[in-house]
Amino acid sequence: MEAARIDIAGRVQGVGYRYFTVDTARALGLSGWVRNRPDGTVEILAQGLRPQIEALVARCHEGPPLAVVRRVNVEWGLPPVPDTGFEVRHT
Repeated sequence: MEAARIDIAGRVQGVGYRYFTVDTARALGLSGWVRNRPDGTVEILAQGLRPQIEALVARCHEGPPLAVVRRVNVEWGLPPVPDTGFEVRHT
């Protein structure tokens, strides 16, 4: 089990990015959360098997149809979080 923080920049707020992430993460069997940040980016904490997290990262580069993704940064090696499913957190 691994955990990673994923930061996404671009036109990623107000375009359904968080709900796209929730649907994708749940389909991959990941736990964690996604939230909008005040600086206009989206932050994700994902926990699960590394191949599934890598698949989520690949989808983050695409995003939903109205998104324009300019940058995706991944930080591996975070401490595990309780498995409570995958949810939207508010800023």
